[in-house]
Amino acid sequence: MSEPSRSPIKDRPLRHPGQSLQEERRRLFEDSIEPWLLLAAFFLVVTGLEWWRYYTRAPYQPLLFTLVALAMAAFAGWRVARLRPKFRALRQGIDGERAVGQYLEGLRGAGYRVFHDLVGSGFNIDHVLIGPAGVYTIETKTWSKPVRGDAHIEYDGRRLRVAGREPERDPLVQARAQASWLKGVLAESTGKTFDVFPVILFPGWWVQHPDSYTAKPWVLEPKQLPGFLEHEVHRLSPEDIALAGYHLSRHIRAHEPEQAP
Repeated sequence: MSEPSRSPIKDRPLRHPGQSLQEERRRLFEDSIEPWLLLAAFFLVVTGLEWWRYYTRAPYQPLLFTLVALAMAAFAGWRVARLRPKFRALRQGIDGERAVGQYLEGLRGAGYRVFHDLVGSGFNIDHVLIGPAGVYTIETKTWSKPVRGDAHIEYDGRRLRVAGREPERDPLVQARAQASWLKGVLAESTGKTFDVFPVILFPGWWVQHPDSYTAKPWVLEPKQLPGFLEHEVHRLSPEDIALAGYHLSRHIRAHEPEQAP
């Protein structure tokens, strides 16, 4: 049995643009369209069975249909129980990305351009920052915290330990791969080489580093990020920031039809 855990997000993220309309659209479908579609599908199935019985002169078989209904109900219950942890993890991940995204929006005042949910081929980058300190990919890890015991993250620049354990999937490898991919995209689009630095953010966790910590990827709690950026040298001019931001926005719009499905 897995150990009890809790979400690291203390406060729900603020609402995002268009959320009320999105919720209204979903409610409209669920309340006014979906029930009628299900009802129509049910009567089509019943009608099909009646026509089949009419042509074949088959006798009524309530026992058979009862067994089938019970089997389907049991299967549906098993599927719901099996998918509940995944739904919970997705909800927690959505809350974490929204909370981090809203926090990153505050960096616009420091000259940063912020992009969210950049989709690649079979993966996505949660956030991208382009500003005076350079180009950064942001991977958000909204991992559950243990209810009791060790609840901090240790990172020495090479190895990562979460609540005293090394994660099964190393997020450092993922973060480096994302930065390398974005570097290639910007080089192909702009004709210039931009250094891209990976960052991993753990919202709600206490992240411990050595006193002389400078290694990348950065592993941080979101509130630590502005301080780290302030201590970085200015690598990009306003012109380079505008160039990289413009071409990245063009890339996102150009690939949006492919991402929509």
